[in-house]
Amino acid sequence: MDKALVVILTLLFAGAAAAQQYKWVDKDGKVRYGDVPPPGIKATPLRAPPPGTAPAAKKPDAAKKGPEDAAKEREKQELAEKDAKAKQENCGHAREALRTLESGERVARVDSKGERYYLEDAQHAQELASARKSVQQWCN
Repeated sequence: MDKALVVILTLLFAGAAAAQQYKWVDKDGKVRYGDVPPPGIKATPLRAPPPGTAPAAKKPDAAKKGPEDAAKEREKQELAEKDAKAKQENCGHAREALRTLESGERVARVDSKGERYYLEDAQHAQELASARKSVQQWCN
């Protein structure tokens, strides 16, 4: 079974479990139960929803998703996985740059002419602060 479908169904059932339940008698005299009583019928609430939960919003035919919806959900999940992978890679690069700058060794860079130069103290401090900010951004 598709992982996205399992997640969606789990969320739907979890929302239904937290919804307010009602009891009413239909026009045939039968006792009915549900989370939404029919209009014009006097319904009795059975229990209050747990504190801090809102009644679940009804989505028409939420369980009957078509192939387009499943494809969109897969694309969304793939994009989220790509973003997570890119964030992990960026975190690794940022940590490596920070380790290099914190190593205490002289750090060299290459200018636009292709010539190597060493960072002065002010440049080193500026790059160190930038590297720490990058680690904080990408690794949290």
